[in-house]
Amino acid sequence: MIKITEKMLHSLREEVKGSMSERRFAHTAAVEEMVARLCALYCPEYTLPLRAAALLHDLTKELTPEEQEALCQAYGIPVDEAQRRSPKTYHAKTGAARITRDFPTFADPIIVNAVRWHTTGHEGMTLTEKLLYLADYIDDTRTFPSCVLLRRYFFGAEPELMTPEERERHLRATLLLSFEHTLKDLAAEGAPIDEDTIRARNSLLAEERGNQT
Repeated sequence: MIKITEKMLHSLREEVKGSMSERRFAHTAAVEEMVARLCALYCPEYTLPLRAAALLHDLTKELTPEEQEALCQAYGIPVDEAQRRSPKTYHAKTGAARITRDFPTFADPIIVNAVRWHTTGHEGMTLTEKLLYLADYIDDTRTFPSCVLLRRYFFGAEPELMTPEERERHLRATLLLSFEHTLKDLAAEGAPIDEDTIRARNSLLAEERGNQT
């Protein structure tokens, strides 16, 4: 794991701020704050890398689908029809690739993978991937009903008072609820559902059942 300092994060924050809209940066800063709160509960040793991942997670979010496809071509990222039907997931792939190319100081697998999977999730997510995914879902700028509900669900249970085992179960339950909401919302919109999202949910269900036996 690379060594990250507060000074490095400050410089990164200023660079990122200048590359996106005010609204997008407000969300980015809120995700950084939220992931720091989550790290304090689950893995304090990863706080600085995950704060960096939060600052970098929406690097390419404001690009058009056409611009995203051009980046995919430039970075050698395969694009199929399923991807074209889910343009909102492009930025996780192109953002992760851009870190490696344009922010090599932060091109640590923990950071790159957290950014890569923060939108869809995937089967067998690591703890750090789970925390950035959740932070992006429940940061304080999120006002969608499902986001508000999930934020209240997670913090309303007072995870800071739980044992480590209880806290782990609570994180899994919260993530499962987030995927249920995502699947329901996408189905209601008639939008395609990314296969990685389905695999992420099923993987968490398997974890849950395995811990109940």
